[in-house]
Amino acid sequence: MPFGLSEPLFVPEYWMPPSLFDLAENTGFDIESLIFCFGIGGIGAVFYNLLSQKVPQSVAACVRHHEQHRHHYKALATPFVVFIALYFFPWNPIYPSIIAMFAGAVATMLCRPDLKRKTWIGGLLFLGYYAIFLAGLEWSAPGYIDRVWNMDVLSGVTLGFMPIEELLFAIGFGMYWSGVYEHFTWKKLADAG
Repeated sequence: MPFGLSEPLFVPEYWMPPSLFDLAENTGFDIESLIFCFGIGGIGAVFYNLLSQKVPQSVAACVRHHEQHRHHYKALATPFVVFIALYFFPWNPIYPSIIAMFAGAVATMLCRPDLKRKTWIGGLLFLGYYAIFLAGLEWSAPGYIDRVWNMDVLSGVTLGFMPIEELLFAIGFGMYWSGVYEHFTWKKLADAG
């Protein structure tokens, strides 16, 4: 949920969503972004586990000291570092966000190869979920994406009505976030039961 506080980095450069009390337009912050980030974070973290019937179990202490884990916290911090390093270039803030999520996913897989499958499948699952979400948004309010997203400063590449930037963010977010819980808490996935 705290990632919802990053909304001023994207309003109005990336989009200008309607919000309660016109908070987004007047302050850059909005309540909806907090709710949205809480929702996508939860879904991204557990979607793979729910569908695969895998449950997190503790990683043995001896495994934590394996050489590949010496960069554990650096791998977790990668998307934040990459985003900050790229944010100040003269481009829309969605692009450093996308690159940061993919960099975080790669760092996770290098540090935690046991999470590779979850990372890839988690990204695809979240992409599917997010595309359905965007389709529902466009279906319930035709033309909403064109009215709210700042399409003039994006690549102009769309899949139907969906900006490619949204889809790239979705797969990158799903790839990185699907393994964050296990990575951060030193858990591995095992069959239920």
